[in-house]
Amino acid sequence: MAGGREIKTKIKSVQNTRKVTRALEMVSASKIRKAQDRMKASRPYARAMKQLIGHIAQAHGSDYVHPWMVERKDVKRVGYIIVSSDRGLAGGLNNNLFRKLLGEFRKWNEQGVEVDIVTIGQKALMFFRRIKVNILGSVTHLEDSPRMVERQPGSYRGSSAAGLGNTPIVEQLIGVVKCMLTAYNEGQVDRVYLCYNDFINTMTQRAAFDQLLPLPPAEEQMARHSWDYLYEPDAQTVLDHLMIRYVESLVYQAVMENVASEHAARMVAMKAASDNATKLIGTLNLVYNKARQAAITQEISEIVGGAAAV
Repeated sequence: MAGGREIKTKIKSVQNTRKVTRALEMVSASKIRKAQDRMKASRPYARAMKQLIGHIAQAHGSDYVHPWMVERKDVKRVGYIIVSSDRGLAGGLNNNLFRKLLGEFRKWNEQGVEVDIVTIGQKALMFFRRIKVNILGSVTHLEDSPRMVERQPGSYRGSSAAGLGNTPIVEQLIGVVKCMLTAYNEGQVDRVYLCYNDFINTMTQRAAFDQLLPLPPAEEQMARHSWDYLYEPDAQTVLDHLMIRYVESLVYQAVMENVASEHAARMVAMKAASDNATKLIGTLNLVYNKARQAAITQEISEIVGGAAAV
């Protein structure tokens, strides 16, 4: 059995760890409400954009078909926009997403299809850099001063921004989105997917995979209808602008969902860590009391034995 001094040192160490986990739990608890409010405020716009693009995809009679609406039959390369957190201590939030992504990459490789990615968040950049995945671009620290990393020559170089109020803005994401859109327009990738953690509730976050480009098939009830829009000044000008806003809105919404998921997962993980630390401290105190009692008993026995010998 360890001595009393060693046990006291362990207890002190666990108590210090509990202070850290409780502090992180309180910070995430204070941030999660604002993150949820921002996420819920942006959801109606993203849903309206999805509905509008779905209607346009099923419109008939227009003399212009946007290239992003055309399905490419021969898929040789796919692109993924991966949204992750910048900081750890969020339980299995990022690892669950990365494991599913590795499964998707393995399926594409078995079909002879290569994969390109852009990353949003420090954790995704560090993880996929280690496993040698082709990274076109990345952006990190969206809630701080963002640092852009360029991987594709001739594309967006990126910049830093300060005073953003700890809230990601669309302008921070334009660089990495442009990298993937340029690759798609030039035929370097044939499909683009968006991967992030979808916020269900405080206890549940789900890894989500959405197809961005080409536009996913519309629902059956929409496909039964036939309509068209009147475009001013013309269909090409309107659709070229609208499609970019559509992609940006979905990526921004994914970032908002992921931020809320990060704070919720960290709050739950830190609460569990604090509870475990409390239990461990109780166990160590019991072990310490037993060791101290054994030491006292041994001293008394030695005293009594010495007195009997005299």
